[in-house]
Amino acid sequence: MSLALLAMSHSPLLEHAELPVDVSAELEEAFAKARTFVHDFDPDVIVNFAPDHYNGFFYTLMPAFCIGYAAESIGDYGSQAGRLNVPEDFARSIAEHVIDDGIDLTVSLDMQVDHGAVQPMELMYKDIAAKPVVPVFINSVAPPFTPVKRIRMLGESIGRYLATVDKKVLLIASGGLSHDPPVPRLATATPEQRKALLGKGGPISAEARDARQQRVIDAARDFAAGTADIQDLAPEWDQNLMRILASGDLSPLDAWSPTAMTEIAGNSSHEVRTWIAGYAALSAAGGYEVEYSYYRPIKELIAGFGLTTVFQH
Repeated sequence: MSLALLAMSHSPLLEHAELPVDVSAELEEAFAKARTFVHDFDPDVIVNFAPDHYNGFFYTLMPAFCIGYAAESIGDYGSQAGRLNVPEDFARSIAEHVIDDGIDLTVSLDMQVDHGAVQPMELMYKDIAAKPVVPVFINSVAPPFTPVKRIRMLGESIGRYLATVDKKVLLIASGGLSHDPPVPRLATATPEQRKALLGKGGPISAEARDARQQRVIDAARDFAAGTADIQDLAPEWDQNLMRILASGDLSPLDAWSPTAMTEIAGNSSHEVRTWIAGYAALSAAGGYEVEYSYYRPIKELIAGFGLTTVFQH
């Protein structure tokens, strides 16, 4: 057994925003370092912690976390659509271990995933089916949220199981950091938005998805220009989180409340739960060290954008 972790922000705006030349060069350098790390490690299988943005999970039934035994990418924002290469037996064995550990996990026999799960796979491999991957959904946009401590416990349980298998496993944690994109919220939703958040009426139409995506693209442009009515990024919060994660002691995060996270870092800052789960998995399987760390607040992406590569001692 050996483990490694790639924890990184994702943004559906990567292919839609006009970034300053220096920012674009910085990002490409960060992605290149991550690719080298991932390809040098050459995992047998990937465990992918990711959120969803009301594309696969809806308020008709919103679990705190879910493991997929099979999965398909919907292809939003121009991301790659199609089937993921999910090793069903391995996914089931992880799920059964987590449940035996006393974690109230749900499972999906055919999970729908979006850019939050597949963008790192595309950036690293250019193909979402290039490696066997077990998708682990963590609710990060739909209140109420489970306490952060439960996310740590989920990650630790998965890490304890992975420590027993004779495989090289790459953990991918995809999401965050601080950001507050114009995603509809149940508390303020119009009747039509509420219907969409509930997943009523079947899959979202191509026209409705295009309109939703265009609203986010327009908001990012306005945010960069200083005219958007969305919450600002929180670089100090982002960097404090990254310091705690790098320290190896995640216990201070147990005291973080979902309400405070939203107030300080935005409604979608809860995507950092994927990072917490990934780091927790590594911590339970042995010590770790951050090899590379990148951070920059990027308004054109509506994101405090971070990336770390982490190896096991």
